[in-house]
Amino acid sequence: MASAIVIDGKQAAASVIEAVKAAAAGLEMQTGVKTGLAVIIVGDDPASHTYVGAKSRMAKECGFNSIQHTLPAETTQEELAGLVGSLNTDASIHGILVQLPLPKHLNSDAIIQSIRPEKDVDGLHVVNAGKLTIGDLSTGLISCTPAGAMLLVRSIHGHDLSGLNAVVIGRSNLFGKPMAQLLLNANATVTTAHSRTKDLASVARGADILVAAVGRPAMVKADWIKPGATVIDVGINRLAAPERCEGKSRLVGDVAYDEVSRVAGAITPVPGGVGPMTIAMLMANTIAAASHANGLSTPSF
Repeated sequence: MASAIVIDGKQAAASVIEAVKAAAAGLEMQTGVKTGLAVIIVGDDPASHTYVGAKSRMAKECGFNSIQHTLPAETTQEELAGLVGSLNTDASIHGILVQLPLPKHLNSDAIIQSIRPEKDVDGLHVVNAGKLTIGDLSTGLISCTPAGAMLLVRSIHGHDLSGLNAVVIGRSNLFGKPMAQLLLNANATVTTAHSRTKDLASVARGADILVAAVGRPAMVKADWIKPGATVIDVGINRLAAPERCEGKSRLVGDVAYDEVSRVAGAITPVPGGVGPMTIAMLMANTIAAASHANGLSTPSF
């Protein structure tokens, strides 16, 4: 039996980045404005610093003016809110990103909601969530991971998903809900499934497009998959890998990749599938915000 098409997220992300670079150069040429991205990180969580480093490097590569604010772990809510407030009013900054998770004593939701919606390049503000819900994809900013996953779905099925059944396993505000909305806006018939869904496997088997975002390693098995379905695996789970030597780990998704790839028509690997798309779509949101702020139409990706 033929195995599934492997959807290459690295390649898709690279083409988004090329389009972002061209749009950023075009914006600067037309208006003299350099796209500005401010990244705020609080405390010294090593994983967060790795992510922020990658985001800052990519922003520079895209030709953005990338500014990083590194704050000590004991920063107060007022100090952080004050910094966001000053970036909100800074015309040279088009995108504001607060790296999550924040230290426990800080109310991250209040901070995220204090970012101006038009600068909320993570797409987490309730105004942006609302715009997505009503189908306003042109002025709202869409949460980066679902936007990237949707681009991978389109690489297989095109823009119109009429007549296709899509199942999203997971209902988080960060991913599951916006992903379901994107699929719905593209005319798919969408089911949102989750831990309380009765007989999850049979719900999954009805999907032409199955998106797994539950955070449980290899939960989705081959017998959950409709033959020929497109499977988008959003899970990133780190498992111990003693066979690679002591203390090593490996990344696995929410889908049992080896067995599912024998049934599916197309599948995203972990790593190298949805992961690379997240930073690419963050850059896409930033250039969209800068274009908007300068009265230019948003580039499409």
